Amino acid sequence: MTLRDININSCFIDDIDDFWDTFWSNNIGVISKKIDPDSRSATLRIYHQILWSRELPNGQKMVLEKGTMSDYLKWNGMRFASDSIFTQHRYKKCLPILQLLEKQIPDYKKFVSDTLRLSYTIGGMIIFPKMKGSMNQDRGTNPMIADRWDMTLECIKRYYENPHNCEYCYNPLWTTIKRNEEFFSLFVDFSGYINFFFLQDYLNSEMEVIRFFDDRMDMNGNFSKKYPLPQNTEEYLKNIAIQKEIVNKRNERIRSFIQS
Repeated sequence: MTLRDININSCFIDDIDDFWDTFWSNNIGVISKKIDPDSRSATLRIYHQILWSRELPNGQKMVLEKGTMSDYLKWNGMRFASDSIFTQHRYKKCLPILQLLEKQIPDYKKFVSDTLRLSYTIGGMIIFPKMKGSMNQDRGTNPMIADRWDMTLECIKRYYENPHNCEYCYNPLWTTIKRNEEFFSLFVDFSGYINFFFLQDYLNSEMEVIRFFDDRMDMNGNFSKKYPLPQNTEEYLKNIAIQKEIVNKRNERIRSFIQS
């Protein structure tokens, strides 16, 4: 497969025959490790390998190779894993909202499946170094981030802009990013990171990270509240709508890059 063979409309869920059976067997609808396209989709791994194997902002050229056993991809002594940057927040903490949406949306299962299918196109995916205490793990378990990509990207932005400010309220993921500093240094600065991974549409015209819904920050812009999850159906649907719009735009950026 070559770069031009990448199809931005390919859904990596299609690589997993029993995905939907296992998904709907849980009344919330969650993605277990057994059906997770991040680790199970062969197409996704090839797409990652091809798309990110190119010159980095620091002048090096990253040439990703398939690893063996638990090594997803590797390069220059680093191991990498796939991570989804689109989340539906299908957690127990959001169960009351999900139950309300199931009653409000006429074809609720179609809404969920259509959203998931878009999220598992290449526009909804990224890679991070694979290690204990990785970005993939910590952004999901950190109570100030709650797996939100907008909050994660804000932490990455703050690290590039002020790498020595390790206050938890300023940057809850500082320790995690510092642990992965060898990786983040490859992109030189925030602009380099954004441009390499085609993340421009996650920023507004002032280069600020677009919030998917209420950011739960204090007046000084510090992270101040735990579990910044949707608090009602309006916030939940806004969260989904903004992510869909951005992922579609990112897919088009990737298409343009492939065609050029």
